[in-house]
Amino acid sequence: MSETEYLTTREVAALLRIKERRVYELVRRGELPATRATGRLLFPRAAVLARMGGTAAPETASPADVLAGSHDPLLEWALRESASGIASWFDGSEAGLERFVARRAAVAALHLHDAASGDWNVPFVRARAGHLPAVLVAWARRGRGLLLRPELAGRVRGLADLRGLRVVGRQPGAGAARLFAQLLARAGLAADAFTTVVPPARTETEVALALASGTADVGFGLEALARPFGLAYVPLVVERFDLLVDRRAWFEPPLQRLWRFTRTAAFRTRAEELGGYDIDELGTVRWNA
Repeated sequence: MSETEYLTTREVAALLRIKERRVYELVRRGELPATRATGRLLFPRAAVLARMGGTAAPETASPADVLAGSHDPLLEWALRESASGIASWFDGSEAGLERFVARRAAVAALHLHDAASGDWNVPFVRARAGHLPAVLVAWARRGRGLLLRPELAGRVRGLADLRGLRVVGRQPGAGAARLFAQLLARAGLAADAFTTVVPPARTETEVALALASGTADVGFGLEALARPFGLAYVPLVVERFDLLVDRRAWFEPPLQRLWRFTRTAAFRTRAEELGGYDIDELGTVRWNA
């Protein structure tokens, strides 16, 4: 993991305007995820900014420069490495779609599964944003399943094995929370069969951090985070992760910088290093208003 994506205890205290002792209290109460590396606590930047009220984008940012919606490690990395200038507000697929419809974001990152049709994102975009000048483009297919603490490898092979374990969930409105509920219902497994860790993880990275820190045993997360955090992984689904983009913003410099970067060898290498990504359809139009 890169320390540029993480903050020290002192940096967190300064950002939140609290004493370092208070930071440790928040960690003990499970209100702020952290991981220990080289003898010190490190905090995911996204989680700290979320506690301040948003993951990266202030309310005063121009909608043309804001990407809202679901979190994706590869996308988060590309936004930064491409010097796109796009601010991210990773608050879940449904919230991202709401922000897009309200014209408070030029891009919404989505992975919403429609149980009735079996399709991803398109039914929701058509129903909510069909009246807007927008286009839905593919970002990636992502492997999603059960992320496990390493010692649980082999013991947990599917949803039925979650009984009695501590499971870190996602916030309401997150595409992962919606899909996990669908899979549990299909498996006939009640939510009270396991212990749900609170508070919920607000990003994919926070799911992995909860496992790495020992706060939880299992998380419904991305294959891409198993390797970086040394976690075991049980595959369950391959999902579509798409970007709903305002047509005018598509041709503006921020998005063009991001899209040019996705055509580089560095981007493909990063996707391969993380694992769990199929980016062959990247940029394919999946729906057009």
